[in-house]
Amino acid sequence: MKRLIIFISTTLLLFSFKQRSVTMVVPEDPHPRITYGVSQLEEALTKAGYQVSNANKVPEGEAILIGKASDPLVKGYISKPEKSVSEDTLGQESFSINTVSGKTVIIGGDASGAMYGAMELVDRIEQNGGTIPRHLAFIERPGMKLRGAAIGLQKMNILPGRKVYEYPYTPENFPWFYDKQHWIDYLDILAENRYNSLYLWNGHPFASLVKLDDYPYAVEVSDETFKKNEEMYRFITREANKRGIWVIQMFYNIIVSKPFAEKHDMVTQDRQRPIKPIIADYTRKSIAAFVEKYPNVGLLVALGEAMSGEQTDVKWFIETIIPGMKDGLQALGKTQEPPIVLRGHDTNPRLVMDKALPIYKNLYTMSKYNGEALTTYNPRGPWAQQHRDLSNLGSTHIDNVHILANLEPFRYGSPDFIQKSVQAMHGTHGANGLHLFPQTSYWDWPYTADEANPRLLQIERDWIWYKAWGRYAWDAYRVEEEENEFWGNTLGEKYGCENCGSSILKAYEESGEIAPKLLRRFGITNGNRQTLSLGMFMSQLVNPHKWRVWPHLYDSDGPEGEKLGEYVEREWNNEPHFGETPPQIIREVTTHAKLAEKWIDEAAPHVSENEAEFERLRNDVKSYRALANFYYDKVKAGRYVLRYKYSDDVADLEKAVPLLEESVKHFRELKNIAGDAYLYANSMQTENRRVPISGKNGQNTTWSELLPKYETELENFKKNLASLKSGTLDPTASKVLTEADVELENKQLSTYPVEQGQRVFKDQDYEIQGAAKELQNMQAIRFSMNEQQEQGTKIKFNSDEPVKVLVGFFNSNDDQFLDPVDLETNASANDRGQADTQLANAIDIPGLPPVNIHSYRFEAGEHTLSLEEGACLVLGFIDGNQNIPLRDAGFTDKIAQEQIDWLFY
Repeated sequence: MKRLIIFISTTLLLFSFKQRSVTMVVPEDPHPRITYGVSQLEEALTKAGYQVSNANKVPEGEAILIGKASDPLVKGYISKPEKSVSEDTLGQESFSINTVSGKTVIIGGDASGAMYGAMELVDRIEQNGGTIPRHLAFIERPGMKLRGAAIGLQKMNILPGRKVYEYPYTPENFPWFYDKQHWIDYLDILAENRYNSLYLWNGHPFASLVKLDDYPYAVEVSDETFKKNEEMYRFITREANKRGIWVIQMFYNIIVSKPFAEKHDMVTQDRQRPIKPIIADYTRKSIAAFVEKYPNVGLLVALGEAMSGEQTDVKWFIETIIPGMKDGLQALGKTQEPPIVLRGHDTNPRLVMDKALPIYKNLYTMSKYNGEALTTYNPRGPWAQQHRDLSNLGSTHIDNVHILANLEPFRYGSPDFIQKSVQAMHGTHGANGLHLFPQTSYWDWPYTADEANPRLLQIERDWIWYKAWGRYAWDAYRVEEEENEFWGNTLGEKYGCENCGSSILKAYEESGEIAPKLLRRFGITNGNRQTLSLGMFMSQLVNPHKWRVWPHLYDSDGPEGEKLGEYVEREWNNEPHFGETPPQIIREVTTHAKLAEKWIDEAAPHVSENEAEFERLRNDVKSYRALANFYYDKVKAGRYVLRYKYSDDVADLEKAVPLLEESVKHFRELKNIAGDAYLYANSMQTENRRVPISGKNGQNTTWSELLPKYETELENFKKNLASLKSGTLDPTASKVLTEADVELENKQLSTYPVEQGQRVFKDQDYEIQGAAKELQNMQAIRFSMNEQQEQGTKIKFNSDEPVKVLVGFFNSNDDQFLDPVDLETNASANDRGQADTQLANAIDIPGLPPVNIHSYRFEAGEHTLSLEEGACLVLGFIDGNQNIPLRDAGFTDKIAQEQIDWLFY
């Protein structure tokens, strides 16, 4: 009987819904964006049980009017006394929704505003139980001018015979690019969340999208693929425009296509290459052809990484890129400038903008928010000042939430963290734009790292990521209580549990603090060369500077605080602590992890929809708990190891053993929880990823691969500790390097043995005081310090066997010294294995900073080592197959404090 009553009630309810009718009234020949908004509203009304009709005039009865403020259809309603809006109060993308004389009137400041108004009414109808709300009267305006998401036409590995970023648009490389339904689904999600820009990232897209009369051979795809590319690109831009989305094509400088490079006997990219006229001409004409062919597409210009030198950046931007844009406009017969976004990465954006703004007005600037990670909603320091400097130029400045290497591969959805981050973009950085990367698996678009068949799509798995950033880019200053209710209801609806949404939200909020706090207090870098979820080795915790700590991680991308070594030193010296401390953070992250697991387990029995996805989310929360515990015990072990440097008491090292054992147990637990759930932990699977270990050839991407290495680290520590206690261990033992036979082209170059008393520069009196034992057989090359600073360093040589060139970099921020290559800013900085320090603090030269040694690997043959301006040491050649054991030789002002990580090798 009860089922019969329910059936009758439901039937009557549905019947009553079917009797409701509403007329949609739009202007004649409406803008495509208004048409799109109306289609979304009609779909929602039909789903709610309304009969929907269309008209161009206002009828009797219930109606919804949609138009721009300038449309005659709605103009009459602006002057009504009961209306609280005037035409002057609306701007771009803004809208008002009002109930006027029983009609719902949506008025947009422009076509995008009218579209967003229609989509807002969709949300209001859903929140109102499927009924059009009455007595509406409000205005909405976007908080940020640009709200964009990014897709990389790039891959997890480097293609054979190519360099980083070189990925032609082909069905083999990017089958999803040719899937029109995928684009429709993705663009619908962007529009639903009020994004108005889409960035497509690629190293050199022009050779896949345009053909040049002067350089027909530069195209690097087949004729068939080229036609497909034309069709798809036009389809994407057309569909994006319907949704108020501006497509922006990104490219790197200076990169040329592979066939162009082969034709002219050059490489596709060379950071030290000067601007050559033929390359400038090819690039200028490529941009002009692109602008002419795709006139509604903007450009995102990355001056850094594939070129170097501030003046080179300026020259290239104002003499090649901007003229290319103007040439394309002239061919179209247009004067309205397409927008150019200048990426502030690895360049001096202020210098470039100062020169560019007088000749091109429609310029934007963009810089990374927390580097290539998410670490804080309280940015500060020099990185925040750089953002403010750019925002003060007068053009729109964009914050780029980039890569998110510390969040991979787990789900992230803390609305509170995201809201506060957007507030910081406004208040601290002065930004008025958002450029959002995928939450994980950027290099593997459109898929996530989850082990699933079929594979999960990012736009589906990471829906909360896109929804939260879009929501707060539109309005970052929503009320906390209302937001908790909104997200609790949203999550409850998704997982089919009326009362469990708030518990899931709390799990998201608690787990959302773990990765940011861990990285900003213990990390080596905020760049994608570190994978936080794969852990860290003890050498990286107790001697992080050997691994080249990125300074902005600590001076900008988190609250003021102490590194682990600083904390232990202050403890030993009975000095007061300041800011965030390592013990505080490991306590906090383990508490976050416990609470997140508590809340997600509390919600579990009540979930009735999307159960498989909920269990994946729950598994991620438990993975975070194991990860937090791993760092907790490893950091505590690190405190005792560092304390030993001061105490010289082996008992301190003995206290670290059980803690290291626990950390390995927690990592094994992490492997068991996450290992079967994921294909990989990091989608960057090249040697550019260095911490905790290289990802060369797609290796070391899973917890299963890292666990034996942490077990070995533990056994090494135990073995070295036993030898230390027995007196049989010599921590200074080292292997002398074998010099290789190399022929130098410049016979005038003089050499010197790396030993005490030897002068290291032709024109300076600096002499070696001490050097690492490994170098005692080396013959270094003596250069002029002044010439190195003015012209750089170049060596041409010939070898019958593979060799490594040893280069000594002075450990200083002074501009007179050459900096080591930097994977933070130069993606090709490890193509010869030169990114990492091999011997730290290897040479003592009174009056000069300590010297860190890197090695450049070359195959047999004729080669040129070309280094940028700045003083450095070239310490000779060794056999290319000889490995240099990682070691800190200790020639610094604090010898005792720099020689502790040998315990783990």
